[in-house]
Amino acid sequence: MSFMTKPKVAHPRSRHNDLGLTRRDYEGTMSTLCAGCGHDSITAALIEACFEMSLPPHRIAKMSGIGCSSKTPAYFAGTAHGFNSVHGRMPSIATGANAANRDLYYIGISGDGDSLSIGMGQFSHVIRRNLHMLYVIENNGVYGLTKGQFSASADVGSIAKKGEVNLQSPIDPVLTALALGCTFVARSFSGDKEQLVPLIKAAMKHRGFALLDILSPCVTFNDHEDSTKSYAYTRQFYHPAIHTDFVEPTQNIAASYDEGEVFPVTLHDGSNILLRKVTKDYDPTNRRLAFDFVEENLKGGEYLTGLLYIDESKPDFHDLAKTDHRPLNEIPYAELNPGAGAMKKILARYR
Repeated sequence: MSFMTKPKVAHPRSRHNDLGLTRRDYEGTMSTLCAGCGHDSITAALIEACFEMSLPPHRIAKMSGIGCSSKTPAYFAGTAHGFNSVHGRMPSIATGANAANRDLYYIGISGDGDSLSIGMGQFSHVIRRNLHMLYVIENNGVYGLTKGQFSASADVGSIAKKGEVNLQSPIDPVLTALALGCTFVARSFSGDKEQLVPLIKAAMKHRGFALLDILSPCVTFNDHEDSTKSYAYTRQFYHPAIHTDFVEPTQNIAASYDEGEVFPVTLHDGSNILLRKVTKDYDPTNRRLAFDFVEENLKGGEYLTGLLYIDESKPDFHDLAKTDHRPLNEIPYAELNPGAGAMKKILARYR
């Protein structure tokens, strides 16, 4: 059951991070998802990324909505902050929490139904506000909790386990995010931990909204031969556009590449993303090129993965709102409450 905790037994030679914690310290409760679910692989990648970044658990805030994907926050960083909101409304909760305390690492876990159906409106506006958070979509193309109906991301021609054929055009979260001006757009596959962990780390360090769409096959309702979100299909049509690595600002870059093979992107905190281009003409800072490239590959039924677009120049939510750098609970009451006179001036502006 979901409230069952894992035994906190670690090998005496387990590797420790800068905080003296092991990977076990970033685990949560026992997973109740189906054996082999891609979502559990994503959980493992999140645990690895948080451990390698030496994130203090009390500075992690996990948010989710409703669906199989929204169980994920219970399975990692068990001592971190967490909030399981109503269906499709996680972005509002994340925005409110972020506005009150910007000094946390916000991780939102959602699904293709939670974000692209009932939550589409909120998903659009949290991108528009450039809220500083990592937003993970665990994308499997079905509603697993309600027995496998097509979701908004199901491809045309995809056949359900019971034989129905999807005839409606899908909403692609990557193309949607690019069209809305998202400042960090990436796609990966739950079975590719080598690619997924660096992308999570880079997204966590990005200042602004970071979307990570992760193809995560549903082994119960969408892993059959005619599914375009199955393990077999994804592995066959899975094409890395860019090989991504992440370098912490405290570490030296010790790598040797031929000239022209590496495209370094420096984040605001001084850390670096190293991109090794697979195609010569691909530039992850060119939004139009990224949109066209992703769209062209989708027409051929192929998934383009890696860091697809990044823009470190745009102001984030707090820059736009000119908020105080201090969390609200650290601001003296006299500053938070300007008094009746100030309130009268504010109200007068609306008359």
